[in-house]
Formats: sequence, structure tokens, C-alpha cells
Amino acid sequence: MTSRKYLVAASALALSAVVAGPVVADEWPERPVTMVIGFAPGGSTDIQGRVLANVMEDYLGQPVNVVNEPGAGSAVAFTNLANAEPDGYRFLFGGTTALTFTPIITDVEYEIDDFEYLAALALGQNALVTSAEQPFETFDEIIEYGRENPMTYAQQTALDQAIIERVAEAEGLDLAIVPTGGGGGMAPLVLGQEVDFAYSGGTHAQYTPTGEMVIAAFLSAERSPFYPDVPTLMELGYDYSIEDWRAIIVPQGVPEDVKDRLMEAAEFASQDERFIETTEGNTFFPVVYYDQEQMEDNVRRVRAATEEVMAD
Repeated sequence: MTSRKYLVAASALALSAVVAGPVVADEWPERPVTMVIGFAPGGSTDIQGRVLANVMEDYLGQPVNVVNEPGAGSAVAFTNLANAEPDGYRFLFGGTTALTFTPIITDVEYEIDDFEYLAALALGQNALVTSAEQPFETFDEIIEYGRENPMTYAQQTALDQAIIERVAEAEGLDLAIVPTGGGGGMAPLVLGQEVDFAYSGGTHAQYTPTGEMVIAAFLSAERSPFYPDVPTLMELGYDYSIEDWRAIIVPQGVPEDVKDRLMEAAEFASQDERFIETTEGNTFFPVVYYDQEQMEDNVRRVRAATEEVMAD
């Protein structure tokens, strides 16, 4: 090969390598992607997730199919995700309390180091709710009523159940726990007055504007900007709160270029009007964008703080 021919061939090879570099990342995904929701259809996570899937499809250029895997406050979905192939084709959209709290009090088959936390897209709005037809509205009124009458409570997660059981014990309430698979299962129980009050991770946003459902208190550390008159449980004298994010989570070991694509799609969604309107306008969750570094820190910080509280 002459020097000139060698230089031409080498230049062509170098150019093909440069071009091929980003194309490898851009080619992912080459087939449909699965988004797992750890709750039954109809709840706030499911509502947000389905819109998020549609927006991510536009960015990724492949269908994003939503699969519901309810059970044990999303612990079933996290267990399945921990055992999934780490190729990015299966990821979870959901709350972080199944990682920061559930493994502390429940025997689960996963740990926080089994996952990577790519992005948070919304701040959790955890609340205690009741029907507008009940003889009580505020949390103080619920406690007062419960001191004289047996009560029922619809739970969704191990964390909300643990908090309410501690409150009930402190207040001397006779409280029966009714498990549900998510907000879609909780709402008819509350509206039909089959339970006295319940935990809501955001489903209440569908029923408070109509006056059918009342928020008695928030379990978050601060009041909701959408319900500024409703106090937090901490304001009412109970030292409990839930710090929670709706996040995109993958099993440990997903390739960096694939994680980058998912994070780019998540950031794209956080600025999309469809996702913002559904998340803030319909489910009343503040939209945010926290990247992987922030979320890795957040999950471990809250987990450590929760372990300290539960040890007391």
C-alpha cells in the first residue's frame, strides 16, 4: 500500500470510528422498553407514569410499555427489577420509600445497592385522607372520633402503615388495617365509606376538587403548595414524615450510555407540558429534575435517617 493510499484508508477508518461512537448510544433502544409501576392501575403513580411513558417514547424513538406489578407497597416490583437483566430495557418509575423504609421493617429480597437512581421527576405528596361524608375532617377530629369508636384505615405501603400504627398506639385507638394495592384500590374504599380514613400518595388530587375527598393531614415534611391550609403530621405534634421522590430506577449494572439516554429522556419529560400538566395540574405533585448524583445521595441520606429514627 502506498503512503497516500495508507493515509486515505487510515483517515477513513478514523472518521468511521468517530461517527460510530455516538451512534452506538443513539441506537439504544433498538426495541420497545418496559416501564414498571409497582402499584395497580388508577393511582397517582400509574397516572403520572403513563404520561411519562408517552413523552419518553417521543425522545427514545421506541414504544415505552407500562406494566403494573402491584404488591407489598411496590416491593414486588422492586424484587423483580433487582433480578432483571441490566440492559435498560426494563426500568421502574415509582416512589423511593420502598427503598428508604420498607427493607428496614420488612423481609424483602432487595437492598438499595441493587439499584441505580437515575432521576427524580416529582416530589411525593403523601397524605391522610377521608370521605367528605364522614363525621370528621381534620386529623384531630379523626383522633377524637377514634378514641370513642373502632376505626379502619386503608394502607398502601409499609411506611404509612407503620406510622399510623404508632400514632394509633400512642392515642389508644382501636384501629384495623385494610391493605390495598395502590390509590386505585384505596379511593373506592374511602369514597364508599368502607374505611374511615386512608393513606394517599397522590390519588386524592382526583377527588379533592370535587369535594368528595378531604385531606386531614400531610405526611410530608412541609405543607403542599397545592393545599397550603392543610397541616403536616409533624405540625400536629407527631414526629413522623415521609420524604419521597417519584424516580426512574434501574437494576445495578446498566451500561453508562444507556443510563445517559434514560436520563436525557427523563430531563426531556420534566420540561414537557404533557407531563407537567398531568403531574402538577392533575395529581398536584411539584415537578422537579434531580440527576443521578443527587438521587443517589438523597436515597442514602433518607435511608440512614430512617434507620436512626426506627432504632429509637
